[in-house]
Amino acid sequence: MLDVRKIRENPDFYRERLARRNSGDDLLIAQVLVLDEQRRKRLQENEALKSERNRTSKEIGAIKSKGGDASEPTARMKLVGDQIAKLDQELATIETEQSDILLRIPNINHDSVPVGTSAEDNRIERVVGEKAEFTFKPRPHWEIGTELGLIDLEAATKISGSGFIVFKGLGARLERALISYLLDLHTTHHGYTEVSTPFLVRGESMQGTSQLPKFAEDMYRVEEAPPLYLVPTAEVPVTNLHREELLSADKLPIRYAAYTPCFRREAGSAGKDTRGLIRVHQFDKVELVHIVTPEESYATLEVLVGHAERVLQDLGLHYRVLSLCTGDIGFGAAKCYDLEVWAPGVGAWLEVSSCSNFEDFQARRMNLRYKNSEGKNIFCHTLNGSGLALPRLFIALLETYQQADGHILIPEPLRPYLGGRKEI
Repeated sequence: MLDVRKIRENPDFYRERLARRNSGDDLLIAQVLVLDEQRRKRLQENEALKSERNRTSKEIGAIKSKGGDASEPTARMKLVGDQIAKLDQELATIETEQSDILLRIPNINHDSVPVGTSAEDNRIERVVGEKAEFTFKPRPHWEIGTELGLIDLEAATKISGSGFIVFKGLGARLERALISYLLDLHTTHHGYTEVSTPFLVRGESMQGTSQLPKFAEDMYRVEEAPPLYLVPTAEVPVTNLHREELLSADKLPIRYAAYTPCFRREAGSAGKDTRGLIRVHQFDKVELVHIVTPEESYATLEVLVGHAERVLQDLGLHYRVLSLCTGDIGFGAAKCYDLEVWAPGVGAWLEVSSCSNFEDFQARRMNLRYKNSEGKNIFCHTLNGSGLALPRLFIALLETYQQADGHILIPEPLRPYLGGRKEI
């Protein structure tokens, strides 16, 4: 959530920065300012009336102490009390309306974010490794996985519909091996604290990390009272671990790593990438979350990207890092890098991680603060990134390490998790 005081001080800056997103959200700034003016006007009126009530209450007390008649000022105070109650109600209505609008305005992008209108304008920061070479035409993962009995997409469709996966046999074991490998790497080598969080969260948690209200239609909602939501990413429960908290400075930085399944309705909705495992409604992911001071957040973003890259480097996969442009960046991110791995069987770059710095955007929504060395309460900066998302990593492994005789090689870091197995 943006700071309304900063919007009031420099509205043109916010209009210009939001216009770069090409989303039309810059038009909401005018509504915020109108409501802000109404709120401040009523607040001044209310404070003046309360001040008058306090003064008159003392006068009434003095009159009564002398045995005088206080009926006139008492009657006047009854009217003032009614006016205060009316203004309190109006203020609550205005503040709710203003909050609703602010919750729908995306974050302001960092100066270093490239300006553009679509994914075609994203900037390639680096390309690492070389594309795998084959003496045969590489096959797509759905052919490899089905032939080796690793996945059963027909069974998944029969059980749940399109956009779901059944891993079988060594396919299920490979998926489990990847989860364990990722958690071990990030906790042992990168210093994250592993957490295991609920897969269902309240609406307040979804709002805190900015999935709600903007993306309500993309979420799986469980009709309870209050409603619960299946997590679209571990970012939601993990970042909300410290919502409504005032942390001491010596607790920062905080690093968490968590595995969760992820549930998203939007998968395949664009009518593309619907074959195989590229776009699915449920998938496994290991998420990395950082909670830091504002001074540390951009250096932390580069560290976070490096941790995600380490996975691809250790597994010997060809990948690239993109800096997302203003027209393609996520709703809450101030800056975001995408990691895309090369999948030779489908001949495409597949996103396996998005690493984002939200600055204080999420922290304001969660009221997550820390007390700095001067004793001031400051909103934390939050960051998160996939470390990594499993289906597309699974795809890249099958398609990169496929052999002419139909089997696939297992990269060395995964072999201990598969009982020493070198191939499938």
